Amino acid sequence: MTTPTLDIKLQGRAYSVACPDEEREALQDAASYLDAKMTESAAKTRSTGERLAVMVALNLAHELLALKKTPVGKASAGGADSFDTSDLKRRIRAMEARLDEALSQQEGLF
Repeated sequence: MTTPTLDIKLQGRAYSVACPDEEREALQDAASYLDAKMTESAAKTRSTGERLAVMVALNLAHELLALKKTPVGKASAGGADSFDTSDLKRRIRAMEARLDEALSQQEGLF
């Protein structure tokens, strides 16, 4: 049985990513967020390709680590909301695995 795929676009390039049906919306949201961050960074730095991808990945990793260090309940602007960090971590690991798989199939990209 093959895993269904989801077609996403990052910086105008199409990628087909393995994605279970129950995680399609979350992965599409992640791809949209990543594309917006890449577009924002490209406009500020005039970077492209591999350099742009590395810079955005570094910034997102920094944001994630900062969130990990923030006590639960203080992560939002209002300070009252909290989130399930174990579920968030699981979903991030699943997305990373799918993105790694898709990128490994695109060896000539960078």
